[in-house]
Amino acid sequence: MAMAAFRREGRRLIVSPNPSGFARSAVFSEEPCPFGARSISTQVVRNRMSSVKNIQKITKAMKMVAASKLRSVQTRTENSRGLWQPFTALLGDAPGVDVKKNVIISISSDKGLCGGINSTTVKVSKTLFKLTSGPEKESKYVVLGEKGKVQLLRDSRKNIHMNVTELQKNPLNYTQVSVLADDILKNVEYDALRIVYNKFHSVVQFFPTISTILSPEVVEKESESGGRLGDLDLYEIEGAETKSEVLQNLTEFQFSCTMFNAVLENACSELGARMSAMDNASRNAGEMLDRLTLTYNRTRQAAITTELSEIISGAAALTH
Repeated sequence: MAMAAFRREGRRLIVSPNPSGFARSAVFSEEPCPFGARSISTQVVRNRMSSVKNIQKITKAMKMVAASKLRSVQTRTENSRGLWQPFTALLGDAPGVDVKKNVIISISSDKGLCGGINSTTVKVSKTLFKLTSGPEKESKYVVLGEKGKVQLLRDSRKNIHMNVTELQKNPLNYTQVSVLADDILKNVEYDALRIVYNKFHSVVQFFPTISTILSPEVVEKESESGGRLGDLDLYEIEGAETKSEVLQNLTEFQFSCTMFNAVLENACSELGARMSAMDNASRNAGEMLDRLTLTYNRTRQAAITTELSEIISGAAALTH
């Protein structure tokens, strides 16, 4: 029993001979003992279990926070879809149009732990950049979100013309996005603006989407060459404004409305992906906790069995 107690304490019992030869003295040493490996391994498992429990609490809390935010953002996203759809019918959406100056607006999130939505947006943006680049063509990025900026900086640093972060720090509204859209139009020269974002479909499903806004000059040129992009040619323009001025105003308004919807769609997809990712993380933490509990019980039972065997062996040795 004494030996088992010393082992549990993790200390070594050193028996040294007395110079007189009649008695021996016991000295305690604070050095780690190899016999204490069983208790140390049990403590390690307990610490690991505690860490996994804390992580599981955090992931469950993050899932609940994402779910509470998703309800309000989803309602606003569905309402914003009615803003840009009339412009698509009026001016058209021609993703395959061939122009010289392309601006790719890649929308991503500022925070991580939301699955692969940011990687998907960056991959689509890079593919679109390759398709719109050429000897006589010019393509550049406008990046919204910290995660997209970090990924594009690795191999496309010189092609990033503008980046905006912390866009979702405050609740999104149309005024905020329209100011951003106006700032983009003032700082870039373009023939086509191509917005890349994740379109929300459900909590577990979202689709990478490209929306194209053509410059007024390209729209007018396509209309004069006989190609009808939308239903604009079916309307008569009244008043003092010319067709170019009307197209300029419509294009700016179309861009701000499309940007507002794209940012909300991407925010909704981000929250849905974070809910799904945190749910998977919580489930994985539960499974890991079950395995650690089983390991802990086996280790503890092995230590108890070993100590009982030592007691029985010592008692048997005393009886002989």
